[in-house]
Parts: sequence; structure tokens; C-alpha cells
Amino acid sequence: MPTVSPVNLSAPLLLLLLLLLLLLCTTHTTMATNWLSLARLPRSRAVSGAAPCARLRGLTPGQVGVCRARGEVMESVRKAAEMVIEECQHQFRNRRWNCSTTPRGINVFGRVMNQGASLAEMTQDNRRLLSFKTYNPCFFFFFRAAVVVPGTREAAFVHALSSAAVAVAVTRACTRGELERCGCDRKVRGVSPEGFQWSGCSDNLSYGVAFSQAFVDEPERAKGLSAGRPLMNLHNNEAGRKAILHNMQVECKCHGVSGSCELKTCWKVMPPFKRVGVVLKERFDGATEVRLTRIGSRPALLPRDPYVKPPAARDLVYVAPSPDFCHLDPDNGIPGTAGRRCNGTSRLAPDGCELVCCGPGYRAGRAEVVQRCSCKFSWCCSVRCQQCKNTVTIHTCRV
Repeated sequence: MPTVSPVNLSAPLLLLLLLLLLLLCTTHTTMATNWLSLARLPRSRAVSGAAPCARLRGLTPGQVGVCRARGEVMESVRKAAEMVIEECQHQFRNRRWNCSTTPRGINVFGRVMNQGASLAEMTQDNRRLLSFKTYNPCFFFFFRAAVVVPGTREAAFVHALSSAAVAVAVTRACTRGELERCGCDRKVRGVSPEGFQWSGCSDNLSYGVAFSQAFVDEPERAKGLSAGRPLMNLHNNEAGRKAILHNMQVECKCHGVSGSCELKTCWKVMPPFKRVGVVLKERFDGATEVRLTRIGSRPALLPRDPYVKPPAARDLVYVAPSPDFCHLDPDNGIPGTAGRRCNGTSRLAPDGCELVCCGPGYRAGRAEVVQRCSCKFSWCCSVRCQQCKNTVTIHTCRV
């Protein structure tokens, strides 16, 4: 019977193999939202051109390629990253997870985007999402002690908001004439069923959406579409863009003698980005938990609860339950709720102290605040106010 002799690896060779494995793992597990770190770059830092694109941390190789090919758009992408952080923090300002950001690094929201329930809490369907065919085994090799399940509601919201922000920022740049390859949407022409004339500069949303698909969706398509998390991210990316499409608005201008409206010309404009944030926040609250399955030979995401109707294209989906976000966890970018202000007069609202404070309770204190008062209109054209000191009750979560 043939014998197999052991292979002796020298210490330098073994170290080299471990470094290569670590590099492979790091490359594979790069999160698709790391491009949001562009918001942290100083305004003086260039974000386009062959050399600058290659030095942008947080971009995948495919996104670097988009940056090099369509560099004029990258300033809009930087603006989109700023919009995502600002709007996310506004929408979740009264929730346990309030879109807090890490002080440094390319992972703006910390590991929250890849966090979820522990393995012990996972369902069999969600365990399947972490199969070796779906995810890199390096994940288990290096992090077995703290295995987490990616794909929570919070990640779904951030992906949807991010794809929408890129589409909005690029479309705005088109309308303002800041990009050479696009301008107003000239396809909106003719007379509407309501009788007004389509004219003016309609927002070229189709261009913004196409760039969002090319840039934001690239990391997911590079991973392949046989895994649960890429399918989830792509679905939510598209839901974010549909939140713009389904809320387009019409602006009009009247033409005629002495302000009459003998002729009315109209054009299409995008909704304010805050409106998009509100819509996606509503989708977040009604998001559907899904599982990975197959329909024929095609992978698909279906509701984990068979009695729940399949999500529509504009709905958000997630594959794993969220952590409770109650306790401080610096390693994962979770600040906890100790010391957070809450609404002591509301019990069931999301900002109520009973929900935000997670059990330790809350304390009430008195504080003196300075507010504007006795405001008067001064012709023309300003408002003058006095500064008044008031004592108010402030509620904060106990440590």
C-alpha cells in the first residue's frame, strides 16, 4: 500500500501562505458599501483620473474601473456618500441604531452592515446562506468565535438609500450641466393628457439610474448571483432607485399676458432626497424577511413565512434578524443606548424611553436651554428675536 510522506513547510513559506490566505479573505469580504468612505475625503482630494481612482480606498476593482472610465461623475458619487450619511442619521435619529459612524476607516457604519443574530439564533434557512459555496470559508477560519449573519434590515436600508443617492446626485449634475455626457431629458416632449406642453429641462433620471446600476451594483454582480446576500443587496438597490421613480414630480410655468395661463409648459423633476428617505424608512419598517431558495434552476428570495406575500420590487428585504443594539460594542460600531436622550412622555413611539433604553430604565433631569422668543418681523426683510432661558425636563437612558 503506498504511503504518503508529510510535507514539511519552512516557517517563511508557511507565513507567506497565511498572508496570501488573509489577503484572499480580506478581498472577498470587502463590503459593497465601503465606497461611502468617500464622504471622509477632504474636498481638495481628487476623486477622478487613473492614479487617483487607484488610490481610493473602499472601492472594489470593478468600481475603480468605473471611476477611470467615467471620472467626471465621481464628484457626484462623493456627494452621494455625504447624502447617505446625513439622511440615514436624520431618519434614524430616534431609534436604537441611529446610523452612528465610526471615527475612521473605510467601513463608515462599522460592522453593523455585516452583523446579525448569532449562529445559535439562526434558522436553518439562514445557515444555508453561509454555506461554503455561498461565502468564503475564510470567514469561519478567522472569525469562528464571533460568527455573525450578514443581511439585516439596517443593511437593507443603507443599500437602498445608497443606490438612490447615487442616482439623485448624478441626475442633479446632469440637469445643472456639470457632466459632458448627459444633460436634460429631451425624451419628455409633446402634449400631456392633461393638456399642458412638455418642455423645459426634465431631470434625466434614466442616466442617473444607469450609472447607479453600474457603480453601486458592481460588487454584487462580481460575487455572482447564486448567493443570498448579493441577491438581497441587488433587490434593495433597485428598491432604492424605484423610490425615486415612483415619486417623480411635475413642475409647471404659465405663459401669457399679465400672468394669464394661456400656455402652460411643464417638466419632470425628482422628489427631494428627504422624501426618498421617508419612503425608504417606511419600507424599512415593513421589510420582509426572506430565505434563499430555487425556482427551477434560478436562485430566488422568498418570504421565510409562507403566509406572507412575496415582496414587490419596491419593498425592502433582509435575510437575518437584527441585533438589539442596546449594549456598547465598539468592535462592531454599536454605541449602545446608555446616555441617549429619549422621549419620556411617549411609551409606544420608537423614540420612547421604554423602547430606546432597552431595560435599564431612564432618568429625568432638569436642564436650562436657550431658545428664541418674542420674534418680530422687521421691514424689510428680517426677523428679530430675543434669547430666552427656559428650564426643561430631559430624559436619558441609564448606564
